[in-house]
Amino acid sequence: MVLFSGTSSDARFLSYNFTIDPRPRDDQPWCEVQGEIDQKVFLSYDCGTAKIKYLSPLGEEVKNMSTWETQTDTLKDTGDLLKGQMPDVTPEKHTDRGSGPLTLQARMTCWREGNGHTSASWEFGFNGQLCLLFDSKNGFWTMVHSKGRRMREKWENDRGVTYFFKKVSMGNCRAWLWDFMVCWEKMLKTSASPTTGPPTVKSSATASKHITWILPMLLTSFIITVFLG
Repeated sequence: MVLFSGTSSDARFLSYNFTIDPRPRDDQPWCEVQGEIDQKVFLSYDCGTAKIKYLSPLGEEVKNMSTWETQTDTLKDTGDLLKGQMPDVTPEKHTDRGSGPLTLQARMTCWREGNGHTSASWEFGFNGQLCLLFDSKNGFWTMVHSKGRRMREKWENDRGVTYFFKKVSMGNCRAWLWDFMVCWEKMLKTSASPTTGPPTVKSSATASKHITWILPMLLTSFIITVFLG
């Protein structure tokens, strides 16, 4: 597992992957969200229809959490914001016209280390190409591909958007991670046996649409952090 700079091997990660399609085909969602904890997919959420698919035992437990309704509202609000921002942040010229309009991917990640330290970040891209990084803790934007230029210029100067990304990742996501950790630990304690130990929860096959640049991004983030440091 590739770690963020400064994180330890016992850090716990919660991520939400957003895919925004401005022109979805029939029966395809305009906004789809996949939730992951420690890189294991536990749910899929359709922002438009509010339909949820629970893809693991943890996902089944999550739907019973008292805060889950608030979480789905926040995920939908995030999808709405990203869709509304697309006309202003989509590259003016791109080489993907033959394959149709660009889709926007965004990944929000928050994590908690064994010592209790927490942090969060966002990654943004088009058609699977990572373009822009946002460090939620210090508010720094880092462009890693030219397609992210308009996005950075727009959002660096938009306090409302910046505040929203910081609030959702450093506030909401961090609180959700804590709730999930409590739920996860309870599952491990009740499911573990003296001979076999804790069970391993496997990701669903539906993760095939997983953003391909996630792990390379983590390594890129690490290199950028070390370089700037």
